[in-house]
Amino acid sequence: MTVVHGNGEILISTVVSESKLPGRWGAAGATVFAVLFAALAFTVRADAQVMRTEALPGGVQRSTYRIGPLTVTPGQNRIFLRPIAGAGTRPDVNGWITRIKPDLVNEDGSIPPSSHVMFHHGVWINNANGELFYATGEEKTIMELPPGYGYKYNKNDSWTLNDMIHNLTPQAMKLYVEYTVDFIPDSAPEADSITRARPIWMDVQQGIYPVFDVHRDSGGADGKFTYPQDDPNAYPAGVHLNEKKINKDGVLLGTTGHVHTGGLATDLYLRRDGASYGGETCPPAESFDTQLNKLRRIDKGHATRRAGIQKRIKKLNRTKAKVRKTMRKRKVKQPARRKLRKLTRMVKTNRRAVKRVNRLKAANMTKLRQVEAQDKAAKDKYQACVDSQPQVEGNRVHLFESKADYFDPRGPISWDMAMYSTDQDWRVAVKAGDTLELQATYETKIASWYESMGINIVYWAPNETGGKDPYVNKVDTEGVLNHGHLAENEDYGGETGENGSKLAGPDPTKLADGLSPTDPITIGGYTYSAGGFRLPGANGRPAVVPQGQSLTFQMGAGEMSSKTWHSLTSCKSPCNKSTGISYPIADGKFQFDSGQLGTGGPPTVERTTWSTPNDLPKGTYTFFCRIHPLMRGAFRVK
Repeated sequence: MTVVHGNGEILISTVVSESKLPGRWGAAGATVFAVLFAALAFTVRADAQVMRTEALPGGVQRSTYRIGPLTVTPGQNRIFLRPIAGAGTRPDVNGWITRIKPDLVNEDGSIPPSSHVMFHHGVWINNANGELFYATGEEKTIMELPPGYGYKYNKNDSWTLNDMIHNLTPQAMKLYVEYTVDFIPDSAPEADSITRARPIWMDVQQGIYPVFDVHRDSGGADGKFTYPQDDPNAYPAGVHLNEKKINKDGVLLGTTGHVHTGGLATDLYLRRDGASYGGETCPPAESFDTQLNKLRRIDKGHATRRAGIQKRIKKLNRTKAKVRKTMRKRKVKQPARRKLRKLTRMVKTNRRAVKRVNRLKAANMTKLRQVEAQDKAAKDKYQACVDSQPQVEGNRVHLFESKADYFDPRGPISWDMAMYSTDQDWRVAVKAGDTLELQATYETKIASWYESMGINIVYWAPNETGGKDPYVNKVDTEGVLNHGHLAENEDYGGETGENGSKLAGPDPTKLADGLSPTDPITIGGYTYSAGGFRLPGANGRPAVVPQGQSLTFQMGAGEMSSKTWHSLTSCKSPCNKSTGISYPIADGKFQFDSGQLGTGGPPTVERTTWSTPNDLPKGTYTFFCRIHPLMRGAFRVK
């Protein structure tokens, strides 16, 4: 295993591979971290300081800790493990953690825009017991336990922070991880009534970077892809990584999901051998179909009769008009006058008939509406009963859907969102031997979503009683939104500006041919040496490749030395609007993606070259770097 020391950081650089880390991390995975890094804690540590403290009701102390400074290199997107130890890094007495709120800040406490840098993920690991007890991502989820519960804190336990700070720019940064902790010290009288809550790490994949790809137009016709349900090759070894066994009776207390951009929700299920729905059966709704059908037939008959009478009236009026015309042209004769009077009487008679039909139709319609109201009330009553029952299929019951609520006005295409958390009184009874199962759902109509995640931390109280039986009681309520819109997420991008002032470059489809490289195109200096939007002359015009052949791209030596990873990901042409958290995205007409080129373990794909597909039809193709979206490029198949 290669570990790089520097600036108070531990960097995983090569050999902590997914195969070495037990699936979904879990207790065993965290224990691996404890063993690997405990020995390093005396030489490498993350400095921290208490920024502020305030007293809250119920004996709670709310303190904000700051880890850093963290030297964030230009374009950084790497995974670090930082021991958090020593005075000032966290509470200095034993007690109970009831809430954690994360952030990423500048030295002056301001929060940098997410379009420049983002807290891709942070996981707090208790090395003493192997528990991954808190996690946050781009959405900055807050963990808050129900009243009366706490995560047991021992000042002598060692902690590790697994973080991935994503610098989307070529500028170095000095940042801090801040986290605010609500804490009840053991010395407070309120500590005596706290019940211990423990975390269960749920994940749909495994390893230190547990990701999967979601391609546009995959999954179902509803434009959604659920992992692993919609991927038959999700678990080729036959081991269901998205499941976790419960080893004791107890009560589940709360959970919140985590997804990446494009994610719609995580869904938590439970299976119990031999279990089935055990609640009451909803009585069928009273049927009003016979009455409704009869009244609708009568209404239709009235409408048909009225239409027939109105048609006769029109015909009579046309005949009257002809008689009058004849009377004007020739000498008026008595028969014509008699005919006109007769036609007038017939019109009046038919109009009275229309009024009678309208009265009958109105009376029938009044009765129809009354019966329709009764029918709706009966159906609503039945549906309310159904909605109050748990969703059980066989022995599998749905516990909670943690939905993603996007504040981004363009939809689920950025990390300007928050997840739904369970209600404070969720409390689900579980038994030893039960299996928890997690699914993650992404949208697939807008774009492809590479390196996606689906994670929940479920807190529970082992050996506790008094929870709701999920096979009898409905527990999958909507929940509560974890937090509101964050100001740092307002730079959406996708703008042209006045006279194109915000464009990343010209429309490549309108440019002449660029270079026709035979050697690999270098990726370096935050551009592509052929076809890069930021370059002048032929280098900045679309690189040309004959149809049926490929262009090869290669990471430059400088990028490898600085560990600055890049991708080539197709985007919708011309892909030249301003950079932001909503633009560009992987929405190219023809989908391709290189992954994060580089070496040194996750998040890289452990290679430094990539070739374009050789089966593309003639045309101009645009692409961008998912890690540094200011990087754009184009090539042309001829």
